[in-house]
Amino acid sequence: MLKDSVRTGSYRSAMLQNSHLFVGKTVLDVGCGTGILSMFAAKAGASHVVGVDMSNIIDQAQKIIEANGFKDTITLVKGKLEEVELPIKEFDIIVSEWMGYFLLYESMLDTVLIARDRYLKPEGLIFPDTASMYLAAIEDQEYKDEKINFWDNVYGFNFSCIKDIALREPLVDTVELKAVVTDPYCFKQIDLRTVTKEDLTFTAPFSLQATRNDYAHAFLAWFDVSFEATHKKVKFSTGPHAKYTHWKQTVFYTQSTITINEGETIKGELSCKPNARNPRDLDIAIFYEVDGSLPSSDVIEYKMA
Repeated sequence: MLKDSVRTGSYRSAMLQNSHLFVGKTVLDVGCGTGILSMFAAKAGASHVVGVDMSNIIDQAQKIIEANGFKDTITLVKGKLEEVELPIKEFDIIVSEWMGYFLLYESMLDTVLIARDRYLKPEGLIFPDTASMYLAAIEDQEYKDEKINFWDNVYGFNFSCIKDIALREPLVDTVELKAVVTDPYCFKQIDLRTVTKEDLTFTAPFSLQATRNDYAHAFLAWFDVSFEATHKKVKFSTGPHAKYTHWKQTVFYTQSTITINEGETIKGELSCKPNARNPRDLDIAIFYEVDGSLPSSDVIEYKMA
């Protein structure tokens, strides 16, 4: 993740290019990991930074912080943010790299919202503070054959009962822009300053207009992140049009092939909720219909686990 130049570089730019927001301020780094964001905040002029992480990586972060001369500026606390006691009770800024695959899968957003409600000053800032989720349709016959239709003939045996299981598992991978056959559609926007945990269970409509005559074998999802509180705006995208990130994109294969002509629209709804047994997993359902020259519709339930 440190080698992800889009991710790490965006945070560095947002903080160091807007150092006037950090000078003399207290900063809480939620899920601090190796401490890189904490050090960016300290370098930007924060008076004190508190980093929290429950992983053993924080032991190495302590050594890294001391090796870089931030021992007196950055305090690390090991444990769950919900359970630990912090040396500062109110912060000017929260920084966190909380995003997961499909933005919300195994993300730390719930913890960031707890930190916001418990520790952030009324006019405090969150870095980043906005996220947008997008959907498009893609042509992906070759990869679908490899991942899904493979089960029809496994060394001469019929394993087709596995197809339904494979179909319902979203694939995290990099998709080339040339595979996208519709315009993208923003189906969910999240403002970290106001969003609630309940808002993360949602059903959102989408409308995808075909950009050429082609077939669609899957839906493709990605997200953009923006630091809107900054004087010099910073944002990055994890979409197929953008530079590679470790989040890649998320592919949801359809049961049947969708035939679309340029200008026709795939309309539907995407619903998302935390899994009842494991809230860090996601239950996702996509309903779609095409009212074109070859009408079709379906609803597919997926599980990110």
